[in-house]
Amino acid sequence: MKRSYLKNAALLSFGSLAAKGIGALYRVLLLSAVGSYGMGLYHMAYPLFCLLLTFSSAGIPTALARIVARENAAGGESGTLKAALKLFSLLGLAGTGLLLFLAPAAAKLQGEPSLSACYTALAPSVFFIALIAVLRGYFQGKHDMLPTALSEIFEQLIKVAFGLFFAYRYTFSPQKAVTGALFAVTLSELFALLFLAIPLKKERRPLYARQTGAGEIARAALPVMAATSILPLSGTLDSVFIVRLLSKSAENAVSLYGLYAGGALALVGLPASVIYGLAAASVPAVAALFGAGREEEGMRRVHVALLITLSLSLAAAAGLFFLAPIAAKLLFPTLSEGDSAVLIRLIRTMSLSAVPLAGVDTLAACLAGMGRAKCAAGAMGVAVLVKHALQLLLIPRLGIMGAAIAANTCYLIAFFLDLVYTEKKETRKAYDYCRGTRRRGGRARRCGETSYRTGG
Repeated sequence: MKRSYLKNAALLSFGSLAAKGIGALYRVLLLSAVGSYGMGLYHMAYPLFCLLLTFSSAGIPTALARIVARENAAGGESGTLKAALKLFSLLGLAGTGLLLFLAPAAAKLQGEPSLSACYTALAPSVFFIALIAVLRGYFQGKHDMLPTALSEIFEQLIKVAFGLFFAYRYTFSPQKAVTGALFAVTLSELFALLFLAIPLKKERRPLYARQTGAGEIARAALPVMAATSILPLSGTLDSVFIVRLLSKSAENAVSLYGLYAGGALALVGLPASVIYGLAAASVPAVAALFGAGREEEGMRRVHVALLITLSLSLAAAAGLFFLAPIAAKLLFPTLSEGDSAVLIRLIRTMSLSAVPLAGVDTLAACLAGMGRAKCAAGAMGVAVLVKHALQLLLIPRLGIMGAAIAANTCYLIAFFLDLVYTEKKETRKAYDYCRGTRRRGGRARRCGETSYRTGG
């Protein structure tokens, strides 16, 4: 099982790495077409879009993978897929409608009326992504990571092809170019959904022998969705607060936000995206072990995943810090000398976040596999509150660097709380088990030995 787990993690990581590599090249070409102002618009449209995705689809792969993995471990099949498709197709449609409805007001609030067309171009993809999330979660729960990995690569290729077509077609108008590039996102999600539907035809067993209720799926998905919704919500607030705070002292507030969100933050998040395969593979593996009552073995799997995550992300953080000038020159060659200097400072400052951000992803996935997604949600909630308080305090004094310092603090707090809760919860569980064994007349010495081995 360990070999299969590492194989699945490697497969997902490869798919994510390939997709991110394509995405990095895309950002270079897109920036040359739309400029830093256009990139600012592009990334101002994404937070609200991601927020609605969270409420309609985020957490579905994790929750569904956990349900399917536990059912498979128990030797059964269920109607989980059918029920999930019905439930989240409705949520996806609601998200699409809500984005269309909120587009004018959101654009006005952000101070960029042209964003309304951007939101309209993105809106249909909310529905498509909800269905994509269900199919990916189903395959991951069955320990079949190939459809997810291939669909991510295919999705990026479609987005790049159509995105560059529209961006270079409308180079004379950054607003139209960005709108076309965002419409390419919708097209890519449609093609990815069709791509994922193909493997379902190869299913030899019935997809469902017992009808799983939508309520059961919703109860499993809601804590995970809550945990994953906090960062997109925070990103939505960032696109408003950071730009407005910067605009009080800088004329190029949108461009600075583009360097922060589209440049430094995207690069710092790249290691976590590459290691994403480890986190995604941990969900069904940990869920199956905990579902079978093998909690001690499940905790060992958590520790292995965390150790690999920290080792890889530490190397990535060092690379980001020392190679920041090279990365800025290679990935964003069209930036002015001043913008390039700001980007290098941002990358170096935020390179510290590569480690805790990757660790948060892995620990949150493991907590979800153990059925403790609420813990990850609480930890991220506290961290985000601290981040926004620091933004209000630091950005007026330090400019865009204040936003970078606030983000670093946010990820460190979230990682620390996730880690403490994971270990403390396991310790308390071992202690409660031992105390219960003593009350039932079990051998105290034997129980104490078990507690010591599990950290109790």
